[in-house]
Amino acid sequence: MLLELSVQNLGVIESSSFILSPGVSALTGETGAGKTMVVQAIELLTGGRADGSMVRRGADQALVEGRFETPEGAEIILKRVIPSKGRSRAYVDGSLAGASQLSEIGLSLVDLHGQHQHQSLLNQKTQRSALDVFAKIDLRALSSARSECRRLQAEIEEMGGDAKARAREVDLLKFQIDEIAALNIQSPDELNALEKLEELLTNAEERIEAGGHTRERISGDGGLLDQIGETIQRLGDDSPYREITERLRGIQAEMSDVAAILRERIDGIEDDPQRLMEVGGRRKSLIELQRKYGDTLAEVIAYQQQASERLLELESHDVRAAALETKLLSSEVELAENAAKVANNRRKAAPHLASEVSKHLSDLALENAGLLIDVRGEDPADDVEIMFRANSGTNWHGLSNVASGGELARVMLALRLVLTSGPPTLVFDEVDAGIGGTAALSVGKALSRLGLTHQVLVVTHLPQV
Repeated sequence: MLLELSVQNLGVIESSSFILSPGVSALTGETGAGKTMVVQAIELLTGGRADGSMVRRGADQALVEGRFETPEGAEIILKRVIPSKGRSRAYVDGSLAGASQLSEIGLSLVDLHGQHQHQSLLNQKTQRSALDVFAKIDLRALSSARSECRRLQAEIEEMGGDAKARAREVDLLKFQIDEIAALNIQSPDELNALEKLEELLTNAEERIEAGGHTRERISGDGGLLDQIGETIQRLGDDSPYREITERLRGIQAEMSDVAAILRERIDGIEDDPQRLMEVGGRRKSLIELQRKYGDTLAEVIAYQQQASERLLELESHDVRAAALETKLLSSEVELAENAAKVANNRRKAAPHLASEVSKHLSDLALENAGLLIDVRGEDPADDVEIMFRANSGTNWHGLSNVASGGELARVMLALRLVLTSGPPTLVFDEVDAGIGGTAALSVGKALSRLGLTHQVLVVTHLPQV
């Protein structure tokens, strides 16, 4: 519901604010007083086209702001700023928004009827929804069947495309899996282990030579052990050097142990050029796998698993495809049955809706007018259009092609009397154009009835309305 409307520098309006209440509110006054500007202000809040020519002469910009209450009870503020030069700006609750966003929100709150393109019932999709609501048509089964068919079709397509594409993918996956399997990766950390081994093998000869030289200096003839033994013998145990002799024996034992360790380490060093070449070659092969299939060996292993699963899926394609095709066929049958049911209900309900609306047209100064609901297309007959003619001898036209704003407004009023759903606020402009007397009184009564379920704002010159 529109709670408050503020308009500044729009057309002839310098500054004006309105606080509106539920039910029917009539906007009246002399020609040129600005009634149309008020409707135009509301249209701007629903995403209507803005133009610098709308700005009041002498002003830099026009401003329109509306405070609304949603059906859920929350408040929302829509705002439109139209500069005399440049592009307009839209705001939703103070935040900058696009005109499309403003339109989406605004049209869920307000519907305009008259010479305005921003009225929901001019949209054929809305007309179809109105027929469905009137006929209480449940679309859930149809929607569910459609979704299931789309899901199954997508799954079939995702399985590998056509037969040639599947064959190419199978060949590629087999090559990739075999290439990874041929190297038989030992662990995700194998590259680090190979790098360390390669380093050892690369310097094996130098390491053996260095170790042997050191061991020879310690335990060889005339080496450190012999020299320490000779020194101990010369000092003796009973001399003043007894303490030193004991310490030298400890050093001698330690050096002997070092010599033994050196021998073990030298024996453990592998000096094998062939092995070095093998390790280097394997490292290069593993690095090449990483370049193709992942940044780490762990990722390469994971890719191999994924490729194997995809290969199994493709190789079992025919079996799975047959099962999916069977499911799809069943779903398509269900979809066709639901579509036929919806189409049948729409075609049955269309003349009833047209009849109910037509009952109100004669009371609204459209005695010779006619209205029909044209339901076309294959099941579920989604192509629904409300057709109108002002006189029995004239051609039928879609609502968007009704030339007279007054006629269109009264047709919309008749539709709204029957279709109780829709936006909470309805604005009628020119609904009394070209009528008076009893017809005007009937329009006023119709608007009053509509005001029991909606907030109604009507622009009128007639006291009856």
